[in-house]
Amino acid sequence: MKPIWIVDDDESIRWVLEKALARENLATKSFANARDAIAALEFDTPQVLVSDIRMPGASGLELLQTVKSRFPGLPVIIITAFSDLDSAVAAFQGGAFEYLAKPFDIDKAVELIRRALEESLRETSVESGPSETPEILGQAPAMQEVFRAIGRLSQSNVTVLITGESGSGKELVARALHKHSPRAAQPFIALNTAAIPKDLLESELFGHERGAFTGAQTTRRGRFEQAENGTLFLDEIGDMPFDLQTRLLRVLSDGHFYRVGGHQPMKANVRVITATHQNLEQRVRDGLFREDLYHRLNVIRLRLPSLRERREDIPILVRHFLVQSARQLGVEAKRMSEPTMQFLSGLDLPGNVRQLENLCNWITVMAPGQTVEIKDLPLELTQGQGDAGAPAAHGEAPPPAVAHPHGGQVFDAAAPATGAPPGWIGLLELQAAGMLGAGQQEVMAVLGRQFESALIKTALKHTHGRKNDAAVRLGIGRNTITRKISELGIDGAKDD
Repeated sequence: MKPIWIVDDDESIRWVLEKALARENLATKSFANARDAIAALEFDTPQVLVSDIRMPGASGLELLQTVKSRFPGLPVIIITAFSDLDSAVAAFQGGAFEYLAKPFDIDKAVELIRRALEESLRETSVESGPSETPEILGQAPAMQEVFRAIGRLSQSNVTVLITGESGSGKELVARALHKHSPRAAQPFIALNTAAIPKDLLESELFGHERGAFTGAQTTRRGRFEQAENGTLFLDEIGDMPFDLQTRLLRVLSDGHFYRVGGHQPMKANVRVITATHQNLEQRVRDGLFREDLYHRLNVIRLRLPSLRERREDIPILVRHFLVQSARQLGVEAKRMSEPTMQFLSGLDLPGNVRQLENLCNWITVMAPGQTVEIKDLPLELTQGQGDAGAPAAHGEAPPPAVAHPHGGQVFDAAAPATGAPPGWIGLLELQAAGMLGAGQQEVMAVLGRQFESALIKTALKHTHGRKNDAAVRLGIGRNTITRKISELGIDGAKDD
């Protein structure tokens, strides 16, 4: 990924943004004036550009104009004083992504830059096409059936519904269907409909016109437009809000849609592939999913097996993920001992391939030696497995590690880690570094859930399950702990 460019004649603002983005593991490059940045564009380009408006010499608006003329897809964030809001309007008219008003909150600034970064990477993935398609690994008979189905569908543009448990690799199959289709040279665009708030999903899918709603400062293309002539993959389609299902059905029926706030019909030449881990037939019976949309999507159904149905593929996947994780972190790949590989192959991994990948990332960061033994695995995997799970050279069992409810792994705070800073904060830094280096998304949310779960479980243990007493000790409200217990799926709590 290319660095984020910061252009500002105020050294303090450059320094603050540099430090804040460095904490997010984002590379930066700074310029004290617009002229230097324009000159640098002759040899390099940023992933996102952040620029002040008022600077000696060329202004930020001149820089914006230059950037947009050469690189129209590059997001530009303009920094402006409140007295410069007229200039901010001019910036939007010139194609700016968003503006930051001084004095700005640094966390909000980082969040805005993150959004611009996601937009930039999304545009890059549209341009790069299918060349980055990941490989699907599998030798099990159940996976061979999947490969045969992909081959049979290779010259087809038919709509496909992929079903399977969470983490089983549905997006990889969708990418393979695209890669081997007549649309392979065109964009592949993926959208998880469950990961986007309902209020934003319509705009995300269909785009919006400038002024369509508060904050819609520029016209923006939706995923249907980005996927024009290519493939649009809609993951977790079972969670799509009912009213949006009607709009999706209209697009699939006549190939036309409207941007939010728009009056001009847009034509969509897009192959739609959907996926879900839910029982859509049951959701239709429950009135949560439109029956006509279900039949429109369920033209060809492709069921992806769980990892429990293809245990013989686990060693192949483990070796692949260990090499991949080591390459991303710039370290030597770990090796599994034969007993450890047999142990992993016998586990029921509810998070499937995603959980196995997370585990390999954990091992790359946390396992002390190059050859991984069973005792080096996270305790939540080995506890209850007899002597195999007992830690070596310790007089008593350490406290249990915390497992993310969706399969992500977290460290044991008492376990040794070679080269790790002392204390649990150092181990947390290592865990976060491993997840970020592996490209995992929503790292803050995943680790935050694990942290909250560990605290609440420990407090409940000390209060013998009395949640009100636990809430007092933790310094949170009674309603808050009740909600958290429900969200995190914590058992054993009772009212005082």
